[in-house]
Amino acid sequence: MPNTHIPVRMGGIQTIDVRLAPAHAGWRLDRALADALPALSRERLKTLIRTGAVETEGKPVRDPATKVRGEEALRVAVPEPTPAHNEAQDIPLNIAFEDEHLLVVEKPAGLVVHPAAGNFDGTLVNALLHHCGGSLSGIGGVARPGIVHRIDKDTSGLLVVAKNDVTHEGLARQFAAHSIDRRYLAIVNCLPLTVHGTVDAPLARSAANRKKIAIVPEGRGKRAVTHWRRLETLRDAALVECRLETGRTHQVRVHMASIGHPLVGDPVYGRSGKTHGKILKELQFQRQALHAAELGFTHPVTKAQLSFSSPMPKDMQELFNALRV
Repeated sequence: MPNTHIPVRMGGIQTIDVRLAPAHAGWRLDRALADALPALSRERLKTLIRTGAVETEGKPVRDPATKVRGEEALRVAVPEPTPAHNEAQDIPLNIAFEDEHLLVVEKPAGLVVHPAAGNFDGTLVNALLHHCGGSLSGIGGVARPGIVHRIDKDTSGLLVVAKNDVTHEGLARQFAAHSIDRRYLAIVNCLPLTVHGTVDAPLARSAANRKKIAIVPEGRGKRAVTHWRRLETLRDAALVECRLETGRTHQVRVHMASIGHPLVGDPVYGRSGKTHGKILKELQFQRQALHAAELGFTHPVTKAQLSFSSPMPKDMQELFNALRV
C-alpha cells in the first residue's frame, strides 16, 4: 500500500507527500499516482506532472509515462482550483440527491444547462456555482461543476453533475461505455402501429441546417440507438418511453420523427395538426413533450448503485390529460 502523508497547504498550494508501494513497480507514473491518490484523477495528475508539480528527490518529473521503480518518495504540489469565469447566481434548484462528490438535479424546462452564445448567464451552471459554493474541488483545476451530459433547454428531467475530477472522469467513462440507465417519457404525434421498436441510425449535424441534427449514412455520424415502447394510447398521439443506448444531441427527437412520430410541441422536428395545435395553444405548451424520467449509474467513488426517478412535470401532465382518449 502507498504511504501518503497529510497534505500541507501553503500559499494556496496543497503539498502531498506520497511513497509508492512495491506493487507499483513498472507502472506509468500517472497511473501509479492515480492509484496512490484516489482524490485526484489521472488526467489531472498528467497535467500536474507536465507542469513540473511532481518531484522526486527534489527534481521535477515531467513525463507522465515515466516508469516507476516502486517505493519512490514523491511530492505533489496541487494548486487551489482557480475560480470559474461564470457568475454564481441564486437560481432555485430541485436537488434529487447530493453528496460530497456529485449531485443529481431535476432540471425544469426552459433552463439552459451551460453558458453559451445567447445564454451567458441564467443557466444551470450559474445556479450550481451558487449552490455548491466552496464544495467544488475543481474539474481540470477550475472550481466549476462537471457537466458530463446535457439535456435540451426545453426538455425537463434528471441530470447528474460532478463536483470533482475523479467523479467527473468516472461518470464520463460510464457514459462512454453506454452503461448509464436513461429513460425518457415522450408524447408523440400519431398512434404507432406497433407496441415497441428500436431506432438504430447514426446522427450528425445537418448539412442543410447546422442548428439541426439529422440521420446520416453509416460512417458519417455517431452511432445512436433508441429503444421505444408505447405506454398509453392518446388522441392521435401516444405516450411512449424511450430508453437510450447512446446519448446524442436531440437523439429522441430525431429518431422518433424519423419513424413518423415526432414529439408533440417540437418546434424543430415536429408538426402539430389542428387538434394538437389548439390544445397546445390553450395550455400555452411551447416546448417538445420530453422528460428525462429515470437516471441510474454507479457512483464513481462509493461504487453504490444509484437510481432516480422524476414524475412528469405539471405542464406535460396537463398535456397528457388533455390528449387522453
